[in-house]
Amino acid sequence: MKVKVSRKAHFNAAHRLYRPDWSFEKNESVFGKCNNPKYHGHNYDLIVSVEGEIDQETGYVMDMKVLKDLIKSEVEDALDHKNLNEDVEEFKNLNPTAENIAVVIWNKLREHIDKSKRLEIVLYETPRNFVTYSG
Repeated sequence: MKVKVSRKAHFNAAHRLYRPDWSFEKNESVFGKCNNPKYHGHNYDLIVSVEGEIDQETGYVMDMKVLKDLIKSEVEDALDHKNLNEDVEEFKNLNPTAENIAVVIWNKLREHIDKSKRLEIVLYETPRNFVTYSG
């Protein structure tokens, strides 16, 4: 029997959506206000879900304290109150769209979670705009 457990987290970060190989005008037409050269920020909400078999010994799919600590060390410490474009290595050459942020978070967590378990990331950039990525 597969069960999915989830943990919600939150972080704040600034970013700018643009491609350095495009003109300012093209960036402006594609990314609009998100191309602001002085950056803009979001209060991101994150839901990390792990799905798998219930361990018969512990009764857990995954220890939620372990998941909480992983999210803190791999996501919150790395992204909270950061300028994603300037402060986060993964975005030095990657446009920090919500889609790319979700994939980066998934990759950061995936290496720490048993491969037999399915990992899913839901990242809310605004209360109405969100991205789901599960590998």
